[in-house]
Formats: sequence, C-alpha cells, structure tokens
Amino acid sequence: MTTARELDERYGRTGRRRLPWIIAGVLTAAVVVAFGWMIVVSEMSTVTADDVGFTVTDEHSVDLRFQYTAPRGSDVTCVVQALDAEFGVVGWKIVDIPAAEAHTSAFDVTIPTVAAATTGLVKSCWVA
Repeated sequence: MTTARELDERYGRTGRRRLPWIIAGVLTAAVVVAFGWMIVVSEMSTVTADDVGFTVTDEHSVDLRFQYTAPRGSDVTCVVQALDAEFGVVGWKIVDIPAAEAHTSAFDVTIPTVAAATTGLVKSCWVA
C-alpha cells in the first residue's frame, strides 16, 4: 500500500512550495508598510490653508484673513491673490509666516492691487 508521504513526494506536494509564498507575503507586507510610512511622512509636512474672509478696502488693496494648518514649529510661506470680477489676478503677494507653536493659526494680510478687486484668496502654502 502507498503511504501519504510517498504520494506527496511522487506528485511534488512537499513543504518547498510554501517557501515562495511566504517570501512573497513578507515582501508584499514590507512594500505596504513602506508606502504607508511615506504617506504619513508627507502628510506630516503638508500645509493647508482656508480663506476666512476678505475686505476690499479701496481700488488698490484687499485685506485677506485666512487660517492655516502646518506642523508645529515650522516656518510657512503662502502666496495670496486678489482677483477681479472676471477672475483675473489684479494683485498677489508672497507672505512669510514665522513658526508658531499652535498647529492651526490665523493670519491677516493686505494685498496691493493694480485694479479694483472683488475677492482675495490663498493660492498655496508650503513649509519654508
């Protein structure tokens, strides 16, 4: 009578087939962990900004109020814009904001314009 071990050896059902699957599983887990860590690190250094409000003071300036969220203790640089009724840029300014201990902070800035503006907004922000 043929034993189970003899049948396994005859048809190649040995423990050696598991090794490639184990290696593939470990490599897949390592890749998932690496990509997850890269996402966490990139999110930790991102800056988001939200417009709170604006006031058109005259034909040559707009006051913009916004809040930004950035890593604590990081200097932040933002580009702010003033737009006209047709969404054309009539003024812009680069604002350097010193590091703050708070995760979210508010900031006010006056944007000089070359024509009458109808709105002011934050274009983008980044860690300086």
